[in-house]
Amino acid sequence: MRLIRMLLVSALAISAIPAHADSKDVARLTQLLENSKTLSGNFSQLTLDGGGTQLQETSGNMVLQRPGLFYWHTNAPQEQTMVSDGKKVTLWDPDLEQVTIKTLDQRLTQTPALLLSGDVSKISESFDITAKEAGGVIDFVLKPKSKDTLFDNLRLSFRNGMINDMQLIDSVGQRTNILFTGVKANEPVAASKFKFDIPKGADVIQE
Repeated sequence: MRLIRMLLVSALAISAIPAHADSKDVARLTQLLENSKTLSGNFSQLTLDGGGTQLQETSGNMVLQRPGLFYWHTNAPQEQTMVSDGKKVTLWDPDLEQVTIKTLDQRLTQTPALLLSGDVSKISESFDITAKEAGGVIDFVLKPKSKDTLFDNLRLSFRNGMINDMQLIDSVGQRTNILFTGVKANEPVAASKFKFDIPKGADVIQE
């Protein structure tokens, strides 16, 4: 599944916003992200092609912990589990009985999930960031400075200080949206959550 290999970030159309980052916007986004040392909750995900045709709709649950630890489970019928221990990412596909293990790419432009679980102290080095606020909702639009990225635009939306959704448009116009629900921050998480035991008989691929 292409999307989970991109660590499951999302996308709907993004409004036109000035391209240059404001230092206050950068500082505010950094603070909002760093306020949550752990995050857990459910998600629903919708992916559309460039013409607006629905490609995929899934749901599941996730747990994240700084720095760089995450557990992401997508429910059946397209069940998959992705686990990061901060150094390696393990992807389990039960339908294929296949485990893929690869080194975690620490670049925020290549691993967008690290915006929620990694080191964001240098986020302005990777993105131009702008913000727009209405009521209790604030949207941050991140435009990668490098051309070597998995996406052209990424939007993070917070409601009353808590992550609400992530949105992404990739280079071919595919749009994906992930809406988070029941999110809890800064609750204790067992270290075992970020360790994956390879099922007996599984086909293992090292990348």
